[in-house]
Amino acid sequence: MAELTTLESLMEMGFDRNRAEKAVASTGNQGIEQAMDWLMVHENDPDIDEPFVPPVGNVVGGAAVTQSPTDEPSIADPAEGTAGGDGSIDVDDPSKVPLSEEERLEQVRRLEELMRLKQAERRERERAEELEREKQRRKDGQELQHIRQKLQDDDMKKLSDQRMKEKMEDKMARQRVKDKIARDREERAQKFGVVAPSSTATSSQPAQPTPPSPTSHGPPPTKKEYDESRIQIRLLDGSTLTAVFKAQEPLAAVRVYVQVNGNTPEGQDFTLLSPYPRNEYTELDMEKPLKELGLVPSAVLVVIKK
Repeated sequence: MAELTTLESLMEMGFDRNRAEKAVASTGNQGIEQAMDWLMVHENDPDIDEPFVPPVGNVVGGAAVTQSPTDEPSIADPAEGTAGGDGSIDVDDPSKVPLSEEERLEQVRRLEELMRLKQAERRERERAEELEREKQRRKDGQELQHIRQKLQDDDMKKLSDQRMKEKMEDKMARQRVKDKIARDREERAQKFGVVAPSSTATSSQPAQPTPPSPTSHGPPPTKKEYDESRIQIRLLDGSTLTAVFKAQEPLAAVRVYVQVNGNTPEGQDFTLLSPYPRNEYTELDMEKPLKELGLVPSAVLVVIKK
């Protein structure tokens, strides 16, 4: 009983001759399994159905391929009978008996079963690869989520540090104002001979009468006049600006300065607020001088949305 060649077997299974010839040539005519594997791997190639042009000396179905300069490239058809040990049926060789219909169908059935096994193995391999890609995708997603969470935590820490810094600056500003007031009182007391009460004095020790100063009946001390005001402005995003204004400038000058130098969004309506003591300024206040509003010699203002 003669066996079908690889090329014949592929064509019996339903593959067209062009694809079968490509599979046999590409696998070096190593057998039906290698040819089937090649066809399943390359079945979606864009050039799979382009005419097959074998190189000189290539073997398809066991026959050497010859090409003349004038003829179109062709492959020896094993079914037509070839010589030289091509594995096909040689009509001149009486030792090679053609397959009966039952034998041919049985061989085709075995090849189809082999092809189904190969396809099942391929589907299983593709499922395993898809599962591995899904695992990798989830791993990448978790890593990305971890990075986003870390960035968010870093942003929150920066915001917390900024707020703490602003509170410290406000505290230092208030302390400077208190120290300034205390120095002014001490200077006035020394200038006019008034003894400031000592914090270490107790109720058990009666206060000694202070001798009248020759200048105690003189004219009252004149209040120091300030020509400028140092204003610290806290913006909507938490950043701060510091600028010096004339004492007679209106509060509106401060608002214009914020509009020009701050990062307030365009079109955002806002007003100013004094935190200590809390006082939200109105449009009427915007026309009043800084001195009249008690913002001289220094003050802290907060920008708030209307």
